[in-house]
Amino acid sequence: MPAGFTLIELVVTVAVLALLATLAIPMAEVAVQRSKEQELHHALREIREAIDAYKQAWGEGHILKKVDESGYPPTLDILVDGVSDATSPLPRKIYFLRRLPRNPLVDTPALPAAETWGKRSYASSATEPEDGNDVYDVYVLSYGVGLNGIPYREW
Repeated sequence: MPAGFTLIELVVTVAVLALLATLAIPMAEVAVQRSKEQELHHALREIREAIDAYKQAWGEGHILKKVDESGYPPTLDILVDGVSDATSPLPRKIYFLRRLPRNPLVDTPALPAAETWGKRSYASSATEPEDGNDVYDVYVLSYGVGLNGIPYREW
């Protein structure tokens, strides 16, 4: 026992430290969840802005139009791989993302980034999103609920 401490003082000190530790763990877990949710908001915004930029480029004629196309990208990977600029006289590509963000709620590093997201086609409904010939929007595949009480799938 350290010099100058009585047994009672030592027990009280250990009890107070144990109480503080039990309070700190849930706070740390909330901080980690909040951080992941901030990453999720950023990733969703980045992908959705790239999808919108692709649609705008298609509408302006920078991307060759084909019959029965909605103007949305056929895959998420094309946002990174780029498309040929149909208005440029030189062979030039237009890129919409430097890299495709991963869903921060998916803890499977071997899974490609595009497969960490649910993809909604233009032809599917908002309430029952389904894959299709294009990517109109992305959503979280998890059925978890955020700190704000809203399910991740609805973000």
